[in-house]
Amino acid sequence: MEKQKRAYLYACVAVLLWSTIASAFKISLRFIDIFGLLFYASLTASVFLFLYLLILKKLQLLKAFTSRDYLRSALLGFLNPFLYYVILLKAYSILKAQEAVTLNFIWPIMLVLLSIPLLHQRIKPGSILAIVISFLGVFVIATEGDILGFRFTNTAGVLLASGSSVIWALFWIYNVKDKHDEAVRLFVNFAFGTFFIFVAILFFSELKLPNRNGIIGAIYVGLFELGITFLIWLKALRLSKTTAHVVSLIYLVPFFALVVISFAVGEEILLSTVIGLGLIVAGIILQKFWGRPA
Repeated sequence: MEKQKRAYLYACVAVLLWSTIASAFKISLRFIDIFGLLFYASLTASVFLFLYLLILKKLQLLKAFTSRDYLRSALLGFLNPFLYYVILLKAYSILKAQEAVTLNFIWPIMLVLLSIPLLHQRIKPGSILAIVISFLGVFVIATEGDILGFRFTNTAGVLLASGSSVIWALFWIYNVKDKHDEAVRLFVNFAFGTFFIFVAILFFSELKLPNRNGIIGAIYVGLFELGITFLIWLKALRLSKTTAHVVSLIYLVPFFALVVISFAVGEEILLSTVIGLGLIVAGIILQKFWGRPA
């Protein structure tokens, strides 16, 4: 099989796996609290990445890390997985899964907005229009289509799900400056993140082994949201002629996620969710064409 076809295959596998995560979050939270789910998921991802690096003999790359590198990894680990997933999982606990997954998907727009002050990028008029379109989609989802009534179905949940995208965008902006091997830096980030989550549990929850359903959910999230799927995605990017060939496939994730949510969680997918998601994705795509940095 030629390299580009293999790249598409790996990318499609990653997209399908990530499409199940919204349902995994919602179902797992029935059996385990936010901090417990995040701790065991992050611990699972850390152990998996450690074994991956051990098998590939990449652990020696840690010798290249300086104290400044570890400090940066600690900051990134605080942002993700700690802060990002605490906020996102709280949103999932109070919103419908279809609302949380679609509202969180505005992170590419947040990435553009934050790049202005942090990366000193200029924004074009076309980019502004694209951002307005995406936020119109957020408004449609948040009001369940009652845009004239101007009433959010759950204001706190909307703010949390949308706000988590800011944390995710910040994580990737600061991550761009890290030139270490992707898997190695991800392992270090998750090691720090797991520590932060452990400390948070001591203050805000209780460290205990969850029931079977809870631990299965946490392991699933750890492997297929945080660990294996990321490596599969990296493989797709490496095999592809250009990243653009496979990156566009990521826009399929929330649409596939809605299908999985309908069957696995049992939610009735609202027309407002589909329309709002369509507007969000349209804004993201238009921004890529119209809003390239000046």
